[in-house]
Amino acid sequence: MKALPFKIPKPSNTAIIFQVDKGSFYGQLHQHEELQISLIQKGRGTLVVADAIHHYQEGDLLILGGNQPHVFRNENTQGLMHTVFYSPLSFGKTFLDLEEGKGVGDFYAFAKAGFKIKASPDIYALFEYLTKAKGIHRLSYFLQLIAILKVAKRETLSSFVYGKKISEIDGQKMNAIFDYSLEHFSEPIYLAEVAKVAAMSPNAFCKYFKKRTNKTYFQFLTEVRLEHACKLLRNNHELSVVHISEAAGFQTLSHFNRKFRQYKMCAPSTYRKTTV
Repeated sequence: MKALPFKIPKPSNTAIIFQVDKGSFYGQLHQHEELQISLIQKGRGTLVVADAIHHYQEGDLLILGGNQPHVFRNENTQGLMHTVFYSPLSFGKTFLDLEEGKGVGDFYAFAKAGFKIKASPDIYALFEYLTKAKGIHRLSYFLQLIAILKVAKRETLSSFVYGKKISEIDGQKMNAIFDYSLEHFSEPIYLAEVAKVAAMSPNAFCKYFKKRTNKTYFQFLTEVRLEHACKLLRNNHELSVVHISEAAGFQTLSHFNRKFRQYKMCAPSTYRKTTV
């Protein structure tokens, strides 16, 4: 299966696609024109989307904008994800021009960068209905879901909206870079090493990565390490901050504290208290 682009399989007469993923989610960097709304029913892991990295867990609702490159990395094979896909074009211009249909196209544009929320009981119920509903009933539940998401308190997933399709070669290169980074972030990573993964010179690699993510590779690597540190701070209260700093790949505690404050706007100890 090609890394990029990725076609969502669907019947020709369906505007809303409902999909269930079990076990390990599709683990290749990919993009598709459809907007993706995914409810994590079981499991946890890491999501890379455009220029950012996030941890996901049971109860998270992830909204991924159309054509935003992304990849899921499960921590185990026990995942369960329910997903709704749609593209405004699937509804037809006549529907989108109607007062009742404007919200469908507006939300597609509104959610380009993607965002994450905690799923409420209402959202769980709507996804349960969507698993069984067909025809006008599925459309009704879908529109209710869109209405809830438009006003929900949310965390933006990315600051960078990718405006074009990525070639298969680019997809394979970026996938290899992300794989290497997620497997080795707890170790020292040198520019020459990661450039070799991409089969480039260090200078060419730096330009290549910055152009496709809007940030330097080491900015991205710092965010990978900080996201892992945040997960440990939330879920492993018995671990010391020093231990977490080392486990996340920071060479010194002072460097960890400085970067944590810079990116998270608080100290690691304060972050831990607010997530208890």
